[in-house]
Amino acid sequence: MKLLSALQQQGRRSNNFRSASSQLDSAVDGGVKSQATIFWLLLHGLCCLVSLVLGFRFSRLVFLLIFSTSSPSTTSTANLYSAFHTSFPSTTTTPSTEAVNGIIAEGSRVVVGRHGILIRPWPHPDPEEVLKAHRIIERVQREQRIQYGVKSPRTVIAITPTYVRTFQTLHLTGVMHSLMNVPYDLIWIVVEAGGATNETATLVSKSGLKIFHIGFNANMPILWEDRHKLEVKMRLQALRVVKENRLDGIVMFVDDSNMHSMELFDEIQNVKWVGAVSVGILAHSGGSEEDLSVAQTEKNEKNPQMPVQGPSCNSSNHVVGWHTFDVLPHVERRARYVGDRGIVLPRKLEWSGFILNSRLFWKEAKDKPQWVKDLDEVGRDGDDVESPLSLLKDASLVEPLGSCGVKVMLWWLRVEARADSKFPARFVFCKLISETLFSGPYFCL
Repeated sequence: MKLLSALQQQGRRSNNFRSASSQLDSAVDGGVKSQATIFWLLLHGLCCLVSLVLGFRFSRLVFLLIFSTSSPSTTSTANLYSAFHTSFPSTTTTPSTEAVNGIIAEGSRVVVGRHGILIRPWPHPDPEEVLKAHRIIERVQREQRIQYGVKSPRTVIAITPTYVRTFQTLHLTGVMHSLMNVPYDLIWIVVEAGGATNETATLVSKSGLKIFHIGFNANMPILWEDRHKLEVKMRLQALRVVKENRLDGIVMFVDDSNMHSMELFDEIQNVKWVGAVSVGILAHSGGSEEDLSVAQTEKNEKNPQMPVQGPSCNSSNHVVGWHTFDVLPHVERRARYVGDRGIVLPRKLEWSGFILNSRLFWKEAKDKPQWVKDLDEVGRDGDDVESPLSLLKDASLVEPLGSCGVKVMLWWLRVEARADSKFPARFVFCKLISETLFSGPYFCL
């Protein structure tokens, strides 16, 4: 019994010791945990204080720097650098040399708001290398034209009737630049109504082309009908110049308001005697917006496509008729005189849609066709010459160009200043200065 009681007392003591030791361990762990909790609370409070002073981005950056488990790399360094600059915006530009993703780039960094922008230096090309590249391209193009282009190119003879007006500089500049880009020899015959003027001569001389500047002793009328008739006489006068000087080449009629595709000048090299191309008609309205909207609505309802003048061919690619512009829907709103608030309508067939061989007008030419009229007999009895078809006895022999009139490589547009147009005061001021002080040609356009 004594032995049993002694064993029970020893077991109780061991249990008390275990409970005491467990209580001591828990007390120690609680103290350690409470200290860690206090440390994290103090650190969190410090970071919150820092975030209040410097902003949340800086606090996040500090946490990323201190508690990041991954090893720093070039990418993380660049990201931290970008984040640091984002946290402190600046508007200054500082030239620097930085390593981003292992690539050293010279430039400057500009921080706009929260986003950093790396500005790289502009890659200025070497002028000598650029010039060498242009020479190589020019040589390649020349060799391609020799191998695949026209074998025996003929001279292009462009005839342009014009006169001094408000939009003359606008129209002639566009036509002049088109002719300057023609890759063939070109002769430009400019016929000016009212006589040759210094203004037109100065303008066309900038092209550097071979030019015949001819004055026509008649002023340009204000009525559109009379203007069309006078332009026909001016074109016939230019054809007489071709005849007298025996100019050899391809004659094309270039109005000062036409727009050309460079493909057209390659296509006309295929003409043997008389050719025809399709002309896209861009009818212009000088009236009110209401009239223009009505005209566009009727056009979209009846003919949604762009009107085209040109040859109509059969299955054998021979001309059997002509596509013309339908003027009936616009008769009531058509412009009667230059500057009228109406739609400027084209002629039944525009001269710019025909291409002629200059040898048709020579007195003596080899293999000259018999179905061509003498130029001196055309219009002698006062008959109106509507189109170059009046120069032919048989219009069915015209050669269709541009895939038999399918391709449109030429556009017709008549845009002139209206009588009620309001120009800037500087235009009038310059005119007054030229008339009062300099007493010479001085223009603001």
